[in-house]
Amino acid sequence: MAAQDYSNVEHIVIDGASSDGTRDILQARPQHQLRWYSEPDSGIYDALNKGISRAQGDVVGFLHADDEYASTDVLSMIAGCFTDPSVMACYGDLVYVAQHDTSRVIRYWRSGAYHPKQLKSGWMPPHPTLYVRRELYKKIGGFNTAYRIAADYDCILRLFRTIEEQGGRVEYLPTVLVNMRTGGASNRSLKNIIQKSREDWRALRSNQVGGLGVLAKKNFSKLGQFFRRE
Repeated sequence: MAAQDYSNVEHIVIDGASSDGTRDILQARPQHQLRWYSEPDSGIYDALNKGISRAQGDVVGFLHADDEYASTDVLSMIAGCFTDPSVMACYGDLVYVAQHDTSRVIRYWRSGAYHPKQLKSGWMPPHPTLYVRRELYKKIGGFNTAYRIAADYDCILRLFRTIEEQGGRVEYLPTVLVNMRTGGASNRSLKNIIQKSREDWRALRSNQVGGLGVLAKKNFSKLGQFFRRE
């Protein structure tokens, strides 16, 4: 965050009362640069909801533990999108990198421009690259913590439906915004992959986007990410 060339940022850190030394690092940082909270939570999405509830800025985005911005001008590009008041969300591309060698790309997730019909083809933007006006998160009620792995997908479906209803715009930045290390909650084991598919199915059905056909398209669309490069 400190390396970004855009300074008008509210930096909120939500730490789940970890014992890995995170609090020591945060205490050593100048307190005017961030606000941090270290307390128990009920999982990733509970922590994200806490961040949203404490945010005061106009736009909200998330940078998860071990992820990193792909360049120093990511936040400047995002801020540029939101100078247009009709833009309610923007996103970009993401690369999955090796845990211990962030120069080694495992998967390249090229999002492409958004169209409402794409949601019924299993499309979604990479959540770590998605920035949304805070008022929109308030309107939909944040993340549904009944989902343990796929609450981001459910949230995206609700966000984009609300944007369409309000006649807002979604902007695509055709560049890599985030480098994400492999081994996250959704793909660290076969058990998690199966659970995620079950939760994706629930999200599709509850948001009336589709069924098994859409789920299959969503999963198979990931195969190309292992071969595609910038």
